[in-house]
Amino acid sequence: MHRKLNNMNIQTENHHFANRVQNVPSSFIREILKVASNPNIVSFAGGLPNPTLFPIKELEESAARVFKEKGMLALQYAATEGFLPLREFIADRYKHRYNLDISANQILITNGSQQALDLIGKLFINEGDTVLLERPSYLGALQCLSMFQPRFAEVNLEPDGINTQGLESQLQQNLAKLFYCIPNFQNPTGIQYSLEKREEVARILGNYETLIIEDDPYGEISFTDETFPPLYTYLPEQTILLGSFSKTIAPGLRLGWMVANPEIIKRATIIKQASDLHSGNLTQYILQDYLTHNNLDSHIRNIQSAYKKQCDVMLECLKNEFPKDVSFTESKGGMFTWLTLPEGFSSRDLLQKALENNIIFVPGDTFYACKPDFRTLRLNYSNVEEKAIRKAMKKLGGLIKRYDISEVLS
Repeated sequence: MHRKLNNMNIQTENHHFANRVQNVPSSFIREILKVASNPNIVSFAGGLPNPTLFPIKELEESAARVFKEKGMLALQYAATEGFLPLREFIADRYKHRYNLDISANQILITNGSQQALDLIGKLFINEGDTVLLERPSYLGALQCLSMFQPRFAEVNLEPDGINTQGLESQLQQNLAKLFYCIPNFQNPTGIQYSLEKREEVARILGNYETLIIEDDPYGEISFTDETFPPLYTYLPEQTILLGSFSKTIAPGLRLGWMVANPEIIKRATIIKQASDLHSGNLTQYILQDYLTHNNLDSHIRNIQSAYKKQCDVMLECLKNEFPKDVSFTESKGGMFTWLTLPEGFSSRDLLQKALENNIIFVPGDTFYACKPDFRTLRLNYSNVEEKAIRKAMKKLGGLIKRYDISEVLS
């Protein structure tokens, strides 16, 4: 006779969980967004696009057209690589923007670029492998890559990109398998690699077998006319280039992509098959129809204009309302600026005071793999209107001016 189990009394002990999940950091941002849902809170926390810029009417028209003309195809299972016309659009856009000859066969459609990171981790990282990161780095990458139990090593960022001496030093000391970077309007700092830094980074990495993971979700959201070539331009066989429609169209579509040499794409496709068969076929059809019937460049110019105004307001407030010993990055694109508070300050303690004033941001320590800097914090300007930015930034600057270090030290 089989013993019946009472499911209500079953408890999962720690030894049931795989080792790889033990040290994966939780997303402070995801937790903090629960607080940010309060309508009285001014949130500088999440990296959220401004929903007023979503092309809702146009996407609705595309959805209707897809259901009317291609409904049976769009609702069926599909190829893991992704909808071919969508991959061809992405390839043509790289040709148009950077004169890169990328074929559709070098592109894999993913569930946002976050899934691409997961596929890369599964494909390349063995426990104990060294992964180089910018310092600080994108929290989502830290979370995802931590799952594969690598050894992280960091290289400091400078105003014009990564410290190239530090990069070469780390490469000499460590047999790094991967180097993860965001050269355009980096998350969390907002900085952009200069042309000179890109060329030097490519020269250095060209001497090693380290694969470059070039994450580029913000490259189209530039506030200037400057366009710098991706690192992929210099080292195409050594670089995996990631992109996303989340920041330019809408994150709810959950569509991104990875570009790499055909062998990497072939193997990543097999891994994706084992994970989810393919990305959402219906959303790919709708997005492709939208891109065919609308001017993407015009839509992106609207985003650039709106975010530049919001960024300018935030930078103006930082200069006028904050103490002079607070340093910050002057973003030329993307969605973020990065602050460093004076010695003795703690952004976590400041957050508690800010919450009392209905303001929220992300403390910077969450963006470090090693030895976090607790004086840092990230501010997002893309999802807050100008009037609210001014009011909240004046309050936040006042809190810093009145910050009592003795309370922290006691």
